[in-house]
Amino acid sequence: MSTPQLDRHALVNWRNAIITAFALGGVASAAFGARLPSIQADLGVSKGTLGTMLIGTTVGALAGLASSAWIHRTFGARTGIRTSLFIVAAGVALIGLGAGALHSPVMVILALALTGYGIGSLDVMINVEGSMVERQFRKTLMPLMHAAWSAGVIVGAGIGAGSAALGLPVEYQLPLQGALVAAGGWVLSWGVPSHEAPETPAEKVTWGERARGILASVKDVRLVLIGLVMLGSELGEGSANNWLTLAVRTEHLQPEAIAGLFLVLFAASETLARALGGPVVDRIGRARAVRVTSVLGLAGIALFILTDHWLLVAVGVLLWAFGVSMGFPLGMSAAADSGPNPAARVSFVAVIGYAANLTGPPAIGNLADHVGLLKALWVIAALFAVAVLCASAVRKEPEPVHPADDQFRLAAS
Repeated sequence: MSTPQLDRHALVNWRNAIITAFALGGVASAAFGARLPSIQADLGVSKGTLGTMLIGTTVGALAGLASSAWIHRTFGARTGIRTSLFIVAAGVALIGLGAGALHSPVMVILALALTGYGIGSLDVMINVEGSMVERQFRKTLMPLMHAAWSAGVIVGAGIGAGSAALGLPVEYQLPLQGALVAAGGWVLSWGVPSHEAPETPAEKVTWGERARGILASVKDVRLVLIGLVMLGSELGEGSANNWLTLAVRTEHLQPEAIAGLFLVLFAASETLARALGGPVVDRIGRARAVRVTSVLGLAGIALFILTDHWLLVAVGVLLWAFGVSMGFPLGMSAAADSGPNPAARVSFVAVIGYAANLTGPPAIGNLADHVGLLKALWVIAALFAVAVLCASAVRKEPEPVHPADDQFRLAAS
């Protein structure tokens, strides 16, 4: 996809718009998590039923990932990102209204699917745009952008927790939070440049050609290896979010309040590593950064499993967080740079990452029923080892220089 020539001010606006889009995605994705007890009570369903309903988010996200390349190619980045954020905002608002005002499980399931669809399509587009911004600035910015998403998750969860503490019903909180996301999406979208027509006009792309494109992605060995790097990172992150607190409480015998602080340590460490990691990646390269952080993650998981002293467990959590910090953002950058049709390539590896994040933790739980929770976490260590072996796949290839790129980079420097 060709890109217009931008001056320094426009490039900065573009970068800031994409970082803000990442943050809003995090705010939206965490909007309803802290209110699940209220949603369950409003709907009058069991925990098992609520868990089944949440599958709607997964189904919607996978549909969004599958259609994101078409949206990006057909409507362009500005309209696509804006529309995806509007869809997310509408879904979040409808979750609150469906649960709190209408007490309708069916409406909540549809709203969860709508929210997931918006988040899935948004995720691919902002990662493609983020990789384009990186190329123009000639700096590694993707970890910082993903740190914005992590910070957004903290803000979104904080809004939910604060609303619960104040007794604000979900039919008020979630529509207001959705309105915040929609307003932010409208404002930030003007900082995204209007890209020119894509290389292949959308109306000429048949379903057969799209199917062949997916098959080509599967046959692309490098792209599959990038996906394996992201697999370990996302399984490590998803498992921490689901099982870390329980493991600290039941296996390391810490009080529940203290166990919760270990999850806070994990989230803060991952966000900090991503926020500060860009210059380090520029210095040592993507492949070495993934290799080093994956080794640290493997060491952290081992320390977490094998030790019981609270300080050593905390060090293990810190290293575990470092281990998951770089695989996903650098994998996204590498996928976007790996060949033509970057949106489709990012979508392909994102599906692998999402699948690990969404299906990996339940698999860890099932394995834990047979071998114990700490022993089940060795699966994450094994995937960190795989990431070490596959790290060279995320290397940055030399780029051909075009005249327009020269003008772009001069503006960005």
